Amino acid sequence: MAGKNGKGGLREARERWERDLLGPATSKARERRPRFESTSGEEVRRLYTPEDLASFDYLRDAGFPGEFPFTRGVQPTMYRGRFWTMRQYAGFGDAKESNRRYRYLLDNGQTGLSVAFDLPTQMGYDSDAPMSFGEVGKVGVAIDSLEDMEVLFDRIPLGKVSTSMTINSTAAILLAMYIAVGEKQGVAAAALNGTIQNDILKEYIARGTYIFPPAPSMRIITDIFAFCKDAVPRWNTISISGYHIREAGSTAAQEVAFTLANGIAYVQAAIDAGMSVDSFASRLAFFFNAHNNFLEEVAKFRAARRLWAGIMRDRFHAKDPGSWMLRFHTQTAGSSLTAQQPDNNIVRVTLQALSAVLGGTQSLHTNSRDEALSLPTEASVRIALRTQQLIAHESGVAETVDPLGGSWCVEALTSGIERQAREYIARIDRMGGVIPAVDSGYIQKEIQDAAYRYQLQVERKEQVVVGVNDFVVQEGKPGNLLKVDPRVEKEQRKRLAALRKRRDGAAVRAALGKIESACRGKGNVMGPILSAVRAYATLGEISDVMRSVFGTHQGKVTV
Repeated sequence: MAGKNGKGGLREARERWERDLLGPATSKARERRPRFESTSGEEVRRLYTPEDLASFDYLRDAGFPGEFPFTRGVQPTMYRGRFWTMRQYAGFGDAKESNRRYRYLLDNGQTGLSVAFDLPTQMGYDSDAPMSFGEVGKVGVAIDSLEDMEVLFDRIPLGKVSTSMTINSTAAILLAMYIAVGEKQGVAAAALNGTIQNDILKEYIARGTYIFPPAPSMRIITDIFAFCKDAVPRWNTISISGYHIREAGSTAAQEVAFTLANGIAYVQAAIDAGMSVDSFASRLAFFFNAHNNFLEEVAKFRAARRLWAGIMRDRFHAKDPGSWMLRFHTQTAGSSLTAQQPDNNIVRVTLQALSAVLGGTQSLHTNSRDEALSLPTEASVRIALRTQQLIAHESGVAETVDPLGGSWCVEALTSGIERQAREYIARIDRMGGVIPAVDSGYIQKEIQDAAYRYQLQVERKEQVVVGVNDFVVQEGKPGNLLKVDPRVEKEQRKRLAALRKRRDGAAVRAALGKIESACRGKGNVMGPILSAVRAYATLGEISDVMRSVFGTHQGKVTV
């Protein structure tokens, strides 16, 4: 390029614009603040031009959708072929009540299920355990045994529906229950399609629903990888989650860095367990947050894809292009929802969902307007689902691949997030990997510091939260909120007691003994867990056996 279209001509034209137009304009009216920044601390420039992409190489840095480095998407046609899977994260009360909500969502056009489990289920306690009192069915559905799982998926064809389950410490048990329900429906394990979150590292970092120490937890995860490779080949065996890292207060760049660092740890653990990288890498999935800073979020998704492709090809020497692809589910930001003026959340969620679509997500959950107040009502869930459908069918953004690709701003932001994430990953590598970084409290401290900086910005009104620290109105007490009936817990405990009386106790004890033997030895734990589930051993009983062998993890407090 030369002349007026070359770099010299552009520089001269920009200098003329700054002198003749920009200078007089800013001398009359100053800009709102002296420096604009992304959540990751990157300066957001007043104007982006080709000069900001001096080192950008289209084929190296963007390429074409469906091929390395996948910056522009993992499929050649993206949403021109089919839309992303529309999921609504749901589960509350008992299995019967949640089943009704699932069928309601499917009837309204949802294309995949996403199961929320209550805290006792996530922590490996039955509903009648002392630790469970007051928590049964509160933040998700209570699942104690295969019997509950059968009710949860009653009249839902598992051979046709893709199911995502947000479960980590007890992921092996819930996956076994899902397989057993499929068997009862006549659906072979090889035909099941879905995802378990199964991401324990982010529990140590940001969420806290861990049970076992890191070493046995990583062993269970790689056992799941190995089992599913042959028995459930269409199943995504892990959803490496940045969502909870972002909910804990991280920046966008930290979300990418710490999520991919966790991914590196899982891949290495599987290789160390004797698996070849291409035998499992294509079934890895990721889970990201869609937050408020619209352009930064679009760039974040693109940067994560490009960075992961390089990690898998160049660091782990994966040969299969399917192993290089970062496929991900997105959920809009729960931490951005406000109890004040909750209808504003519809707008927030719309912008967040649109950023996920423009960033190339494979699956999407949109939060409901009332989730800062309670579990969402059916009406609120319908609006959230309709938001996705409106974006898909009416906005036009799904008709071309990566429509913001080539934007000087978006490409510059993409490269900035990738650079910051690389620096974090290199620092974690120098510490010996994610587990030492977690044990030292480094990652937790980085997230806490970012959250603190953001909170200061809100309190100083440097960051406006509409309806909270500005544009405030007087509001009455909210009504029509969904509450879980306290009788749910009582009835759940009754059903569990009845199950224990009528099942074959000897078969359960024998099955639990085989789990203990597998845990003490080196065999894969999934087979014995599946046998115990089929015998109607409970989630708590199985978890207690594993606790007796593996012990429990005590988290590190950082200050």
